[in-house]
Amino acid sequence: MPFSLHQGDALSVLSKFPDNSVDSVITDPPYNSGGRTAKERTTRSAKQKYTSADAQHTLPDFTGENMDQRSYGFWLTQIMTEAHRLTKTGGTALLFTDWRQLPVTTDAIQAAGWLWRGVLAWHKPQARPQKGRFTQNCEFIVWASKGAIDGSRNPVYLPGIYSASQPSGSARRHITQKPVEVMRELVKICPDGGTVLDFCAGSGSTGVAALLEGRDFIGVEKTEQYAAVANERLTQSLRETLTQEDLVLTP
Repeated sequence: MPFSLHQGDALSVLSKFPDNSVDSVITDPPYNSGGRTAKERTTRSAKQKYTSADAQHTLPDFTGENMDQRSYGFWLTQIMTEAHRLTKTGGTALLFTDWRQLPVTTDAIQAAGWLWRGVLAWHKPQARPQKGRFTQNCEFIVWASKGAIDGSRNPVYLPGIYSASQPSGSARRHITQKPVEVMRELVKICPDGGTVLDFCAGSGSTGVAALLEGRDFIGVEKTEQYAAVANERLTQSLRETLTQEDLVLTP
């Protein structure tokens, strides 16, 4: 199978995987940045932080969104250390974050042993303007490598800015879902036929993109409802990518 999906706590699940088993780690961890006060941070759920009051979403909530910045840095360092063990030499890591958690994310990824390579931008065209202020219409992707990168192994030329709106309506299956068109570009940092790991798989957008771009995928998702959604989307994507050569007729 070109994908496997595991439901459970990421640190526990990753500890069972062998060394040097993936080519790229591409993930969207909980930002833990919503809330101006300790009360807002600890009493509001992810759904309350990331959806507007008049939204008609019936999407499941998810945990892991109530850490302060220092605790978030500890957790991210720990899990990215484990991800570093799983990644082949020359492999890459891409982590989504927002402006508030950008500094702690770059610290954590380096503390985990990765070589920080830079920051990409995801531009959101439909971000709401703010009177007297700059529009917060970008999120960021911190990227790094496990040692030196051999460009001849994967000779791609990738942009540093991506523009696409978050899925809406029936296409929105997760509170913080990322656009598949953005993820399809990002997974190209993984060599063709290589394996992408996402330990915060959510509704499976990274995996969908990986399969569509000819990569294998390993996903881990803690929330049971979202793991079911991810499995559904990954299975559908696998059906869409099958060719006649992949099918064997039995007599």
